[in-house]
Amino acid sequence: MTIPKEVTSSDEATDSNAVPYYVPEPPVKAGTFKENESDPNKPAPTIFKPLKVGPLTLQNRIGVSPMCQYSADNEFKATPYHLIHYGSFLTRGPGITVVESTSVSEYGGLSPHDLGIWTDDQAKSLKPIVDYAHSQKQLISIQLNHGGRKASGQPMFLHLEQLADESVGGWPDKVKAPSAIPFRPHGNLATPKELTIKEIKQIIEDFGDAAKRAVEISGFDVISLHAAHGYLANEFYSPIANKRTDEYGGSFENRTRFLSEVIDNVKSKIDITKIPIFVRISAKENSPDPESWNIEDSKKLADILIEKGVSLLDISSGGNDYRQPPRSGIKHTEPIHVPLAREIKQHVGDKLLVSCVGGLEANPEQTAKFIEDGVFDFAFIGRGFLRDPGLVWSFADKLGVRLYQALQLGWGFWPNKQQIIDLIERTENLSTKD
Repeated sequence: MTIPKEVTSSDEATDSNAVPYYVPEPPVKAGTFKENESDPNKPAPTIFKPLKVGPLTLQNRIGVSPMCQYSADNEFKATPYHLIHYGSFLTRGPGITVVESTSVSEYGGLSPHDLGIWTDDQAKSLKPIVDYAHSQKQLISIQLNHGGRKASGQPMFLHLEQLADESVGGWPDKVKAPSAIPFRPHGNLATPKELTIKEIKQIIEDFGDAAKRAVEISGFDVISLHAAHGYLANEFYSPIANKRTDEYGGSFENRTRFLSEVIDNVKSKIDITKIPIFVRISAKENSPDPESWNIEDSKKLADILIEKGVSLLDISSGGNDYRQPPRSGIKHTEPIHVPLAREIKQHVGDKLLVSCVGGLEANPEQTAKFIEDGVFDFAFIGRGFLRDPGLVWSFADKLGVRLYQALQLGWGFWPNKQQIIDLIERTENLSTKD
């Protein structure tokens, strides 16, 4: 056994220079697999092996999924809540953390308390979160979004599908979508106005400008584009939400044009050799409408994303048709989106990384097996992290392996050998004196 160098009272932790306050810099980023000292030949489970994503390397294959918190201030800027919220995950070692849906346009937020990034000041408010991530050697992404016909709603912890009117900071008269079709007929959200071509072009520019701010001002490592759950990009590619007859409606090519042009605009304003692009889609709409978007459409879209240089496709479903059945009413033999991710992964092979979301925290052994078998490449988890910010650590415990942890956390569980030796010696000295 190799004994570490003697620790003296003059030793000092290395200070991270990523933040303007003292925080010890981790020698190894949390969430990295630690070789078993008693069995050094025991390999890491695939879920704890590094994953190359474009120019970046993730230390494991479990990530924090974007989750709306509806806690921005009245100027759509991040608050201390966000730093504490994301900081609780970042210290504990997910492969990547994705900051929640952030509006690229003034009237694109899902609620009056969504994050925004259509101004430089909003981007600056996110920088402390990114800086803290980097102080922990962790990677962090931002999810860029426009709510389309679902914009100007109330925070979901107040109401589900409830319009936010002017009295609470909403903008119901400025909600716009591909077509003037409300999400739910006679529902409580706005009936949108149809976007003009000029407005569509402006929102495409907004996505690119937001990505540039996110990289150059905030410092994010990855740009994630939200094209799922019935928001604007999803509304465009969906036949049931898009009834346009111009170049942005009708054929598959026309309906996917908006998302394609958003990706092109983002690529024109950031360096994708350094900053990967992720895209989340609803792989099917879970709709009774025979014309609804389906898994075969998603495979065709995946081919486009490969051509565009997208690094990772995140698989979810639904959110664009009020008639979709509730999840609680469907029996599943495996987490709800796994069959969709499996089909997409079989289609794209090694040409595109595929992630999955939805209930993957319930059975760590099963999720690890999915990744081991190549069903999908990466697990994004949301609610599991809300309940357990140390979920990556919990996965490791379930799988019987150990990960590196932040200095402030790990020492209480695994004090280093020199600390133990010192303690034994001090105890023996006290016994001798007695």
